[in-house]
Amino acid sequence: MKLSRRVENITESATLAITAKANALRAAGSAVIGFGAGEPDFPTPPHIVEAAQAAAADPRNHRYTPAGGLPDLRQAVADKTKRDSGYEIDPAQVVVTNGGKHAVYATMQVLVDDGDEVLLPSPYWVTYPEVIKLAGGTPVVVPTTDASGYRVTVDQLEAAATERTKLLVFVSPSNPTGAVYPPEEVAAIGRWAADRGIWVMTDEIYEHLVYGDAVHASMPVVAPELERCVVVNGVAKTYAMTGWRVGWMIGPSEVAKAAIRLQSHATSNVANVSQRAALAAVTGSLADVDRMRAAFDRRRRTMVEMLQSIPGVTCPEPEGAFYAFPNLAGLLDRDLQGRSAATTLELADLLLDEVAVAVVPGEAFGAPGYARLSFALGDDDLVEGLSRIRDLAG
Repeated sequence: MKLSRRVENITESATLAITAKANALRAAGSAVIGFGAGEPDFPTPPHIVEAAQAAAADPRNHRYTPAGGLPDLRQAVADKTKRDSGYEIDPAQVVVTNGGKHAVYATMQVLVDDGDEVLLPSPYWVTYPEVIKLAGGTPVVVPTTDASGYRVTVDQLEAAATERTKLLVFVSPSNPTGAVYPPEEVAAIGRWAADRGIWVMTDEIYEHLVYGDAVHASMPVVAPELERCVVVNGVAKTYAMTGWRVGWMIGPSEVAKAAIRLQSHATSNVANVSQRAALAAVTGSLADVDRMRAAFDRRRRTMVEMLQSIPGVTCPEPEGAFYAFPNLAGLLDRDLQGRSAATTLELADLLLDEVAVAVVPGEAFGAPGYARLSFALGDDDLVEGLSRIRDLAG
């Protein structure tokens, strides 16, 4: 059977694949502890669920609605964006999408043509290079390391840019590293892109998950001269709503109109019940968000301390999101109770087989020798899983 080249060239999401394998082992009776999933372990707050229950009973939500999103939700997203980041926009600039991932996909489809180059700092989220390629673009990876705090510099971007560069993918707080760019660095990168005439897609899905002295800065706010900018966001991480599938993109009016045209043929409107739930989320209190962030912060500190105690492992302290991204090179080509691993891909399999711990290897994020561990899991499981890794490493 011959499939299309664009589909044949797609790599399966490593994070979802690891999670599926861990779930299968768990279902078979193994006491697997999974550090792979990028989703909060908390239930969606009750007032959001109640709004969805009411929406399901309302016949207005049983019909098609505008492809760009419910007008009330587009207005609420505009209001929430001004409240949370200081970015003032018109509701017409908002396009409600089927999750943040769909917003990323739509952005690439609208802006990227065959042969365009897209600057992609690494480590990167696994989906970014795939959606760039699906749009006909070429990902140009700009590597960062733990030594630089996993933050790219203007000099690096300038060295990687060519006359074919169309767009920069910018993420802060970062998945997978937890890095948060200081406002002055965000502003400098935004000014550079504006001077270069390059589009920026800035992914702000983790905007509320910052810790310590770190602050989230929205690029179009700190670099207002950047007019070619699309902001993608959603309710998944902030409100523990990964399964509800509501995200959005914010861009210039012509970009928003184009994305709505695309969506009108691809998916039509996002499920109305989910949109009503998202409306309750973005207009409601942030008290539940604060509670979840406090738990993530506690787990973050525990995870870093325990990772640092493992011989051969180093781990910068993540300042945002809910991931640690340790350097595991010191565990490679070592005797690990009778087995060894030459790569972090092999190490991830070894950990799952030998101690029933699931991590996502750095190869999935363009960073061999590293791994992503989510701390969005219960405190006891977190300690137990890291203890198993430490015991294996000796």
